[in-house]
Amino acid sequence: MNNPQASPDLASLRVQIDNIDQQLLTLLNQRALVAERVGEVKKREGTPFFRPDRVAQVIEKIQTANPGPLKGAHVAAIWREIMSACLALESPQRVAVLGPEGTFCEQAAIEYFGGAADLMYCANFDEVFHATAAGSAQYGVVGVENSTEGVVTRSLDMFLHTPAHVVGEVSLLIRHNLLRQTNALDGIEAVLAHPQALAQCQAWLTKHLPHAERRPVSSNAEGARLAATNPAWAALSSERAAQQFGLHIVAHAIQDDAYNRTRFAIICLPHTLQTPPPSGKDCTSLIVSVPNRPGAVHDLLVPLKTHGVSMTRFESRPARTGQWEYYFYIDLDGHPAQPHVARALEELRSLCAFYKVLGTYPVSA
Repeated sequence: MNNPQASPDLASLRVQIDNIDQQLLTLLNQRALVAERVGEVKKREGTPFFRPDRVAQVIEKIQTANPGPLKGAHVAAIWREIMSACLALESPQRVAVLGPEGTFCEQAAIEYFGGAADLMYCANFDEVFHATAAGSAQYGVVGVENSTEGVVTRSLDMFLHTPAHVVGEVSLLIRHNLLRQTNALDGIEAVLAHPQALAQCQAWLTKHLPHAERRPVSSNAEGARLAATNPAWAALSSERAAQQFGLHIVAHAIQDDAYNRTRFAIICLPHTLQTPPPSGKDCTSLIVSVPNRPGAVHDLLVPLKTHGVSMTRFESRPARTGQWEYYFYIDLDGHPAQPHVARALEELRSLCAFYKVLGTYPVSA
């Protein structure tokens, strides 16, 4: 069928768009040249190249000045990518994530750092912690909590000994899709996914694939990669993974909770980036332990109540000493720069046999 010629009005509008695109390209490259000069100054002064608080300030300023018709969220996404591309000219940021390509961890990294970040794919979260602590990557992204299945226990255990601290977080809406070589449910012998994903989809799997083996693997994207090698296997993963490995989406969004979300922590060594300044909506994460005596855990809560500090998370993990002792993972609402938070933390520390601040960072929207 022959394509109709564009009308004069449409042709004129396309010329306008082409001209505007050329102007945008010129301005973007001008911005990039200034960004390169900024990088030279930062290098001389020894200041961090990546400043998430600065990124947030720029995006907020742009959103406030935006007259429309572009939506604020779309403007934010555009500017994050512009800043990411310019930062790559200053100093490419190497970020360790759970691999292979197509994981939700990768998606969280791109949402935080932008698409120009240099991603380093790791086989598991242990490797992400090790790469960040060793300096192989400047930053790492690790899953810490799911709204359906709770905390990612391995990440909590790794936080205990890592020298890295938390400087940010990303909260993602997680949709698990059933992926397979063929677009049918028949003949699926095994479903491969991260243990958390298998747990988050257990009701659907029990109803629709009651006889299929549920096989845990290191990541959902790894499950998708393996499913692409065997027609009898299926995976629970993202649309991005389906595209990456050439798989059909047999069933969309099969997680048991429609509003299933996962929190990812952004970690780095303190000399890479120090504690971010107060944003007005911050979280302080701690690990503590207390002497094994009656009332010790109750006493932990007294300084928080006394100084009006809200606790948003409280988890316990065995200390593995054989003495039935526990580490407690606590999230507090606020920043140590706030006097009432500082006083609460000082009193809390005096009660603890072990005390470690994992990080203070802006809360993800």
